[in-house]
Amino acid sequence: MTAQIAVFLVLAAVAVAGAISLILQRHPIHSALSLITVMVALAGLYLLQGAEFVAAVQIIVYGGAIMVLFVFVIMLLNAGEEERTNMSSMAHYVGVPLGVVFVIEMAYWIGRATLHMNARASGVVSTRDLSNLLFREYVFPFELTSFLILIALLGALVLARREESE
Repeated sequence: MTAQIAVFLVLAAVAVAGAISLILQRHPIHSALSLITVMVALAGLYLLQGAEFVAAVQIIVYGGAIMVLFVFVIMLLNAGEEERTNMSSMAHYVGVPLGVVFVIEMAYWIGRATLHMNARASGVVSTRDLSNLLFREYVFPFELTSFLILIALLGALVLARREESE
């Protein structure tokens, strides 16, 4: 077994464990931390594939900005620990078989897609090319998106302050 395969197996196990932890956690903050674990493991998997730019964006955008917004919303809503209830009969008799069918179908489509994949992508694009494209051709949508996120954050702060003063 090569070192790359060993690192892949470790990162894949961390991603799956984080995803399972995300679902099983009772407290929303712990779920958000589990989601950050999944995002960091996925960034490591992107690095193994040689996609440094995608890995960096994964950490900065998803692991950083989006998760800060998730945690902010959780704190704003004052979400507490979730109560556990018994599984409803509909979820037991309909949801579990549909989940099994979904997993089998996903395995089929992933297996089918991997049979037709080439070993390497035909057009290799460097990080420099992507950054030039982002900051020359798409600079307006990029800045507009950051401006909209800032407005949403300020709006949430105003709403939170208004509820505290009442």
